[in-house]
Amino acid sequence: MKQGIHPDNYRLVAFKDMSNEDVFITKSTANAKETIEVEGVEYPLIKLEISRTSHPFYTGKSKLVDTAGRIDKFKNKYAKFKK
Repeated sequence: MKQGIHPDNYRLVAFKDMSNEDVFITKSTANAKETIEVEGVEYPLIKLEISRTSHPFYTGKSKLVDTAGRIDKFKNKYAKFKK
């Protein structure tokens, strides 16, 4: 490995999935503004929109996406360019 190119400030960080409130601890160099207490220990907190516990690929459950609303929004946005 090349010397001096890898970060040396790894520490334990809590990642919280905001869609299902799941929290997991792993090492990271990510900066965090908030903290969370897990089992009596305080960790820097990184909030996630989706993780392995809520992603449809890993859970096997698919989410219903509002495609009709997206299509209508697209048509309304670009209707002014129609000749």
